Amino acid sequence: MATRQEFIEMIAPIAMKLRIENSPIYPSVRIAQAIQETGGNWNTWNNLVGYKVGNGVLTPFWQGDRVSTTTWEVIEGISYDNVPGDFRAYSTIEAGFRDQDLLFGAPRYASVRSARSPGEQAKALQSSGYATDPSYASKLNMIIQTYGLTHYDEEVARMLEKLQEQIVELQNRVSSLEEQAAMEVVPQWAKAALDAAVQASLIDIPEKGSYDFYRLLTVLHRKGII
Repeated sequence: MATRQEFIEMIAPIAMKLRIENSPIYPSVRIAQAIQETGGNWNTWNNLVGYKVGNGVLTPFWQGDRVSTTTWEVIEGISYDNVPGDFRAYSTIEAGFRDQDLLFGAPRYASVRSARSPGEQAKALQSSGYATDPSYASKLNMIIQTYGLTHYDEEVARMLEKLQEQIVELQNRVSSLEEQAAMEVVPQWAKAALDAAVQASLIDIPEKGSYDFYRLLTVLHRKGII
């Protein structure tokens, strides 16, 4: 049996990866939910979030496999133990999390998707009816606080910030290369072709084209295409 820290370290990379790929769920919330739903114990059917079979509609991540087991529910304020239930079974933990993300795309979970903090998201999970436990949000928040799980949210934020910086840098380099490739003056040998292209409404801005651009226009003009 894995220790609590080993359990967290097993889930954290998956939770972070999905968040980077635009999952609405904070890694801290995802890890806390897995601990709350399983007691911190991995199960062989890879469903760490208590996702029941529900309507049974297959998804790209769930092919209909299920496991029947017991759980506890709170119904009209009364807690019941050993309540039978059918839960989805997955080939991998990641498949289970991805299937859960599909569920969170439903209108019912709009507040979960729009949450601006882990605490707000925990409350949204409870208010949207994901679990029957009236203390669900406070339990998730306690787990997050106890194990310092927001560390993983912060790490993802840093990774996304760095990625954005790299994208901006790449865009700047592309713009620089495009500027370097642009010719300030239209070559004399390309003027006739350029005039023909403008007259045919094939181009709107004839200035600052590249050498290859002017050469292509000239070839098309000489062949009588423009």
